[in-house]
Amino acid sequence: MPITDIRPVKSALREKYKAMRLSLDSDVKQNWDEAVTRRVLSLWQYRSCEWLLIYVSTPIEVDTHALVRQALADGKKVAVPRCVPQTRDMEFYRITSLEELVPGTFGVLEPEPSAQNLVQAPAHALCVVPAFCYDREGFRLGYGKGYYDRFLFRYEGQLIGLCYDNCMTGRLPHGRYDRCVSLVVTERRLYKIPQKRGEPYDR
Repeated sequence: MPITDIRPVKSALREKYKAMRLSLDSDVKQNWDEAVTRRVLSLWQYRSCEWLLIYVSTPIEVDTHALVRQALADGKKVAVPRCVPQTRDMEFYRITSLEELVPGTFGVLEPEPSAQNLVQAPAHALCVVPAFCYDREGFRLGYGKGYYDRFLFRYEGQLIGLCYDNCMTGRLPHGRYDRCVSLVVTERRLYKIPQKRGEPYDR
């Protein structure tokens, strides 16, 4: 019988993958984060992008702080999201240092709103998307708030996801408007999504 309401299914999956991440040994997590960072930095998508739109990680997510620092050192233009109060929308603001960020919505580090730093998703940007897990078709299990879903609906640039390999799954429930990424980077491999079965490949 087909599932008519995917919300409780997604909620149960979030709890499952959240528990998995919370149970991860700190040294193992650090090693995995470093491996993911190295893989991202080796991608042609990263090397060729002028702009990097990237989430600022919380302790249970794949770390992005090192990526932000390296991107700035590499001369990339870096923008990070801020949730717009009283809405389900988010905006990206350019930053030049992680020190510019302050705790915002849900305690996540966010940029201070500034008209001069507000970024309208530029062409040739690479967007790094957060998720609890990804499937082999590039669909994500987000955090259930809809901020990235709304942003991705109108974003036309390159998309990659970051994930631990044990948080990859065969197929996730998704809606008709959900957008998949073209590549998922884990500590073990790269999952190139355009292939029919999303087979992993290495570089």
